[in-house]
Amino acid sequence: MAMFKSKDDEGATYDGGSDKMNTIVGKDTVFSGNLDVTGTLRVDGVVKGDVTVSDTIAIGPTGTVEANVKTKNAVVSGQVNGNIHATERIELQAKANIAGDLVTKCLVIEQGALFHGNCNMKMVPPLPPSPALATTRPEGLRLPIPPKAPVEIVERTR
Repeated sequence: MAMFKSKDDEGATYDGGSDKMNTIVGKDTVFSGNLDVTGTLRVDGVVKGDVTVSDTIAIGPTGTVEANVKTKNAVVSGQVNGNIHATERIELQAKANIAGDLVTKCLVIEQGALFHGNCNMKMVPPLPPSPALATTRPEGLRLPIPPKAPVEIVERTR
């Protein structure tokens, strides 16, 4: 589901499909302060402050967000200096430049995107512990250790 389509040399354009675009911060606009949006937000200008969006934030190739972002989905083709917490999905398109931590269920990073930070894919179940590592785990970590299967030695005759 790409939210931006290439349009010659002018950069990317928004392709929201069935999504309704509620708020747009235009290319020559600078917004400073906390921003709460019900629905979808498109950023082509500059936003400074905390941003909360109930549905999707789309940051265009000319967009810059200097904020911590909380949203359901994020599609980034511009620059973000701050953390992004998306309950569903984060998509970093080829021209994205992110400096901050990401928390999401689903992460898509296109070739060419720059990302400097940590990523936490919450809601992803951890792998079961390896029995070989069960004796070396930290004391505070209490994981169930599967019972050892009885070993039966069978002699083979030729």
